[in-house]
Amino acid sequence: MSEGIVFIVDDEEPVRDSIALLLSSVEIDSQGFAHAHAFLDGYRPDQPGCLLLDVRMPQMSGLELQQELNRRGWPLPVIFITGHGDVPMAVEAMREGAIDFLQKPFNDDELIRRVQKALRHDAELRARTEDRQALQQRLASLTPREREVAERIVDGQANKVIALDLGLSERTVELHRARVMQKMEVRGLAQLVQLWLLLSPAQPPS
Repeated sequence: MSEGIVFIVDDEEPVRDSIALLLSSVEIDSQGFAHAHAFLDGYRPDQPGCLLLDVRMPQMSGLELQQELNRRGWPLPVIFITGHGDVPMAVEAMREGAIDFLQKPFNDDELIRRVQKALRHDAELRARTEDRQALQQRLASLTPREREVAERIVDGQANKVIALDLGLSERTVELHRARVMQKMEVRGLAQLVQLWLLLSPAQPPS
């Protein structure tokens, strides 16, 4: 079975059932919902997968559901499916972050291909998020003084300059530098700079 679940939100039961049957034929798990509110009630953001979403539904449209997902910060890849799609609607869906747009009736092989692509996209996004969280934990493990030293190392300052700037001995700076490298799990300056730049948007103010 697939590692992610395809969540099918469509108010037409035959459509949900036919898509679920198609996906099961290639061992892709799916779960159907008759309307947007049912999906919001049943979905947990830690569940990997993608969303096959009908555009025109009663109560809450597919576009409105997509906007609600964005508001909640749930980055689930969205593929819109509709029998009434037009270019402005597709543009709006893509602007809101949809990764694909299919019109009914769609080709089975094409739907499977795009679903598989969306599941891969979700897996890669979750892996990057986990990597960033791990890096942020490493950053948080630095003491305030180690962070001060690290910031100056990344700026290209030599140990002697850092020592004068912070009122420390060069030996103390060397010890802080070694601990920074150890805690950040890097082997050299280039790798430290790379990680620091990656994390800089998420860093709290010094």
